[in-house]
Amino acid sequence: MPILVFISLFTLLDFILLFSIGSQIGLLTTLLLVLATGVIGLHLIRKEGVSTFARAQQRMKAGEIPSQELLTGAALIFGGALLMAPGFLSDLLGIACLLPSARQLLYKGLVWLGLKSSVNKNPHAHERPHRGPNAGDPRTHASGSRDSAREGDVIEGDFIGRDDRFTRR
Repeated sequence: MPILVFISLFTLLDFILLFSIGSQIGLLTTLLLVLATGVIGLHLIRKEGVSTFARAQQRMKAGEIPSQELLTGAALIFGGALLMAPGFLSDLLGIACLLPSARQLLYKGLVWLGLKSSVNKNPHAHERPHRGPNAGDPRTHASGSRDSAREGDVIEGDFIGRDDRFTRR
């Protein structure tokens, strides 16, 4: 719910700023600026989406995790989407996503938020599960609750491959 309020307030403030500046610089100039930043944002999304995907594939082929490329690509694509949105405040935030120093601050903030939320959600996530009376049931945890199966648990089942039904006999 707080994120919805933040997005609503941001959008409202963005439009207020757009109309205020637009009344000062004129309708034609405002429309040209909005269209120009939209075209730049669209170009950025198309270019960075493809190049980020290519860099991530290269890192995966080398056996590495492409986390830095994915974060950079996500920030650039998010910046491009903000540039496409009509408004000067969203344009400023979009340009900030394009600057490397601002992206570093964004990464630090995301890491801090990510670490904080993962620690608060499950402080014992690193511990091995206790094998209790329901140890044979892969749907139960050490606490006895039936949640999704944990990593490393065996889930038995049958499957039919898609190619099996097309095989000639």
